[in-house]
Amino acid sequence: MKDSLQPGLTYEFKFKIPENKTVPHLYPESPEFQVMPRVLATGFMVGLFEWACIRATNPHIDWPNEQTVGTGVKLSHLAATPPGLTVTVKVRLEKLEGRKLTFSIVAGDGVDRISEGTHERFIIDAAKFNARAEAKAARAL
Repeated sequence: MKDSLQPGLTYEFKFKIPENKTVPHLYPESPEFQVMPRVLATGFMVGLFEWACIRATNPHIDWPNEQTVGTGVKLSHLAATPPGLTVTVKVRLEKLEGRKLTFSIVAGDGVDRISEGTHERFIIDAAKFNARAEAKAARAL
């Protein structure tokens, strides 16, 4: 982690919503999702916010040796976003507690505010994390 990673850090990320980020595409195995509206799925919205926070953080850590993983999400989903609209995600690093990062997030689609809330991430050593995950998978066999 670099000294430049400090509370107050801001980042803005834009993403045009494609058809494959709508509810029917979230879990194609789900017959319930298949008949739901073709709007940005909450699950994909969370992933988009994680992506924005990763982009905000990476210049301030030893990427890719250090990475961040999501550890908490508290977000609203206030308005539906159909494909073709561009979502603007604004993140701000509110707290840095050791390796724990807490971001505030506000997002809009050019028509409505679609979300607001917080997202927590944790800085990891990628090699150690991956080794633990592989060991866990081997134990599960």
